Amino acid sequence: MNETGCDELARWVTEAGLIGRTESELMAGFCRRIVDAGVQLARGIVILDTLHPIYEGRAFRWRADVPEAVEILDYGRTNEGEAAESWQRSPFFHLLQAGGTEMRRYLAAGDPADFPAIAQARDEGATDYLVLVHRFAAEGVIGEMDCVYSSWSSDAPDGFGEDGVVALKRLAPFLKLALKSASLARMAETLAQTYLGRDPGRRVMSGRIVRGVAEKIGAVLWYSDLHGYTQISDNSPPEQIIPLLNDYAEVVVSAVHGHGGDVLKLVGDGTLAIFPADNREEACRGALAAAVRVRKGVVKLNGKRAVAGLPTTQVYLALHVGDVFYGNIGSKDRLDFTIIGPAVNEVSRILAMSRSVEQDVLLSADFADAIGSEMRRRLVSVGRYALRGVAQPLELFTPEPDFEIP
Repeated sequence: MNETGCDELARWVTEAGLIGRTESELMAGFCRRIVDAGVQLARGIVILDTLHPIYEGRAFRWRADVPEAVEILDYGRTNEGEAAESWQRSPFFHLLQAGGTEMRRYLAAGDPADFPAIAQARDEGATDYLVLVHRFAAEGVIGEMDCVYSSWSSDAPDGFGEDGVVALKRLAPFLKLALKSASLARMAETLAQTYLGRDPGRRVMSGRIVRGVAEKIGAVLWYSDLHGYTQISDNSPPEQIIPLLNDYAEVVVSAVHGHGGDVLKLVGDGTLAIFPADNREEACRGALAAAVRVRKGVVKLNGKRAVAGLPTTQVYLALHVGDVFYGNIGSKDRLDFTIIGPAVNEVSRILAMSRSVEQDVLLSADFADAIGSEMRRRLVSVGRYALRGVAQPLELFTPEPDFEIP
């Protein structure tokens, strides 16, 4: 690969990274172009750790026989079990431990296939194998993301040749910098949506971050918590409390997300969510369908936890409809993207009544009126109540015991 080709590819990947090409586009475009420039590349893989509640990182695999495609593999934690053993047998781990940055095994010339990954590549026809590790400075480390790994293999009879190895070593840093940039953007979006909620996360990432800017919206409000949580937390070993909260939160959050809602807050055992109500009847049906799903999910979860000898509980839920202000609230140093308004206070007071009336799902009259006449007939009034902090008594409803959303 000549000097002009190297310069052109470095320029392309730099520009592609700056304009925001995806990781897959960067990887595929780089590999295709380096092959077109004369480097005998058969396969390439780039690996980056990440910040994600489930995955430790992501790998991007390219193959010359499918040059337009990139296989994306998310991988879990590599600090225990079989994953840890596999990682510790890798050439990447060896380089990290030894303080090295590169390793080449020229298999066609008799170099040893002394790592399982290299042996597998040899068995699949590789004649040359190059491993590169580019570390970050300490101040550039983000969570587990402290370097970018890559491996490159050739199946040409003479491997990469010295010019090919030089080209890969020279150009790989450009690709990795572009991939790091794209990955950081993806990570920021993932973290925003994970910690703020899906819609608030999208809004924040689109630039809705000015303090005091809030939008008045109509929404179905969901507020739920766990029955008897204080007693459970007082009487259970501390190491059981977080798994308990996680188990029930998984049931609630998956139901809300599965029916078009957005979870805004997880406060202890409580969950605050909204279903945007451009079409109020449709939003109410979605929220009630999520409530039915929670009921069923809790029954299954309690069965599993009971078999394991773990404490069980029930989810209590209130649903209400109203207008709220939705946006950034807080100080210049600490903002929250949330909802405020009388309807938020009202739904919390409705939830507080659920224990008194012994109903796991309580619906406001506004919610009952908005859900449509057909569904309205399947709701049962549990009476009119004066709620603390609410000016007028509210009539509350609950679904029939066998209620289903058609």
